[in-house]
Amino acid sequence: MADIVPEIDARRARRGYSDKPVDRATIERIFDAATKAPSCSNKQPWRFLIASEGEALENARAALNGGNYWAKVAPVLVVVTTRDEFDCRLSDDRNYAQFDTGMAVMGLMMQATREGLYAHPMAGFDPAVLREKFAIEPETRVITMVAIGHPGDASNLNEKHSESERSERSRKSLDEILQWNSWSALA
Repeated sequence: MADIVPEIDARRARRGYSDKPVDRATIERIFDAATKAPSCSNKQPWRFLIASEGEALENARAALNGGNYWAKVAPVLVVVTTRDEFDCRLSDDRNYAQFDTGMAVMGLMMQATREGLYAHPMAGFDPAVLREKFAIEPETRVITMVAIGHPGDASNLNEKHSESERSERSRKSLDEILQWNSWSALA
């Protein structure tokens, strides 16, 4: 196999965070990288709410579900959003805004990894809490939250998450996910 981009190879969904603050210049570089993502018709549909201090950080933490207890240590929580009106208008109703926003999140994850930080997207949160705490409009689609922070002590993790921190990366083989030149029904 050819060499893989080091940040892609190094990135893992880590949960052992330090509460050490991330400086603003680093956060801005991470989001500058995110904005370099491609997007349909250059719509750049992503919008990010960065909670990194005081009440904003506490409000973001309040939206996390119990399984994401570990993210409450992270000094930066990001609410990732888009709106359908920011999307390309495609005849078959594909929602490229969400796809494009996902690519922007990948960019921020790669830059965070390059900066020596963890960046972990999460599905386990309550969008209604975020809407209430931050007055997010109903037409704004809350897609994910991302915890960003320095590597820290993993001793506060439950057994399942501790094992995940120590385990080797597990990925499906290319044979399981690629189809060459013709389509076979997925199993």
